[in-house]
Amino acid sequence: MSVFKKLRNEYVIWHANRIKFPKFSPSPIVRKKVSFSGRVQKVGFRLEIYSIAERMKLTGWVKNLEDGSVEVEFQGEELQISFLVHCMQSLKRASVKKLTIIDLPISDGEENFIIVR
Repeated sequence: MSVFKKLRNEYVIWHANRIKFPKFSPSPIVRKKVSFSGRVQKVGFRLEIYSIAERMKLTGWVKNLEDGSVEVEFQGEELQISFLVHCMQSLKRASVKKLTIIDLPISDGEENFIIVR
């Protein structure tokens, strides 16, 4: 791993860990597929999503797509997922130009949030 990438990753994790979560009211458990398009690759976008999703105890996965977008499946409380999506839209080092959200059926037995390579 390059020195630059290592420093960027350390910064991304530091930034993700500084985000203050509001007190969420209980909300339904949902699963959503979210596609982020714009300048979302090579800026630590997946790592930021992963770090925040882990802190929130969401399950699912995140991956880069060949078209330059990032695709995510989140499962967890709806208000938490909405908060995380909003955080990613307002990220300064990235630029989300288009956002697509699709409701999916719940996936039973999923326990972790992972980065798909």
